[in-house]
Amino acid sequence: MSFEKVCTLGDIPDGGVLGVEVGETPVALVRQGGEVFALHDVCSHAEVKLSEGEVYDGTLECWLHGSCFDIRSGKPTGPPATKPVNVYTVKIDGDDVLVSLSKES
Repeated sequence: MSFEKVCTLGDIPDGGVLGVEVGETPVALVRQGGEVFALHDVCSHAEVKLSEGEVYDGTLECWLHGSCFDIRSGKPTGPPATKPVNVYTVKIDGDDVLVSLSKES
């Protein structure tokens, strides 16, 4: 599994979200409860950036239609979205945040 440095911990607001690119893949980084989670940064319901939404209660809300996605699994927790978004593996190395788009084997 290969990891790419995408930012530092300080770049992601505590309880917030930051949009980054891993290669050509848009990724939304969510920092909550001392952990960082990575989700595909495109809503599965509408082609908009999830990183422009709000984080609350372990979910990331799409700003356009209000679909919420579980930050751990990527599964939608309410309509109108019915399909999950991809989640990616995050590794913290000192203050660096690294993301892998590879599936774990």
